[in-house]
Amino acid sequence: MAEAERVIGTPDNNDEADDAAAPAEARPDERSSDEGAEERPRGGRRVVALFTVAIVAYLIDLGTKLLVVARLEHQPPIPVIGDLLTFTAVRNPGAAFGFGGAFTIIFTIIAAIVVVVIARLARKLYSLPWAIALGLLLGGALGNLTDRIFRAPGFLQGAVVDFIAPAHFAVFNLADSAIVCGGFLIVILSFRGLDPDGTVHKN
Repeated sequence: MAEAERVIGTPDNNDEADDAAAPAEARPDERSSDEGAEERPRGGRRVVALFTVAIVAYLIDLGTKLLVVARLEHQPPIPVIGDLLTFTAVRNPGAAFGFGGAFTIIFTIIAAIVVVVIARLARKLYSLPWAIALGLLLGGALGNLTDRIFRAPGFLQGAVVDFIAPAHFAVFNLADSAIVCGGFLIVILSFRGLDPDGTVHKN
C-alpha cells in the first residue's frame, strides 16, 4: 500500500510536482504583470527623450536670443553667406516667420495649448521618432512662448526675437526652425503609418 502511494502520489504532491516541473510557464496574471513592467520603462525612456530634446531646443533658442539682443540689436546686419544669409535683430509680434502681427495674443494662447497637449500626449508615447518630433515642437513652442510672456510690450503680447534672415524670405529664429522640423517629421511619421504609441498601421 505504501509502495502504491509512493508511485501514484497524493493529489497535493502531484500539484506540487507539476508546479516544480514547469517553472518556465508563468501563470497568465504573472505574464501580464511582467509584460506591463517591460512596457512601462520603455515608455518612460521615450518621455525622457521627448523632454530632453525639448529642453535642449529651448535652451539653444533662449541662448541665441539673449546673444542677439545683447550684440545685434540696433546694429547693422551681419553677413553670413554674402547677401544670401544675414543675421539681424528683429522684434516680431506675429507668428512664425512674421505672419499675423495683429493676432499676438491668439498666437500666445495657441502656443500654450500646444505645450499642454504635448505634455498630456507624452503619457501614451512609445515611439522614439515621435518623441523627437514632439520634443522639437515643445521646445520651439516654449521658446517663443517665453518671449510672448516676458518681452515688451507686455504680458502675453511680447514680440519674439528673430534674427536669421535669408534673402527674399521672412526673418525667423531657432524656435521657428524647431517647430517646422518637428512638424515635418510628424508628417513623415503619419505618412508611414507610425503612431505615437509605437503601432504601425497601413492605410
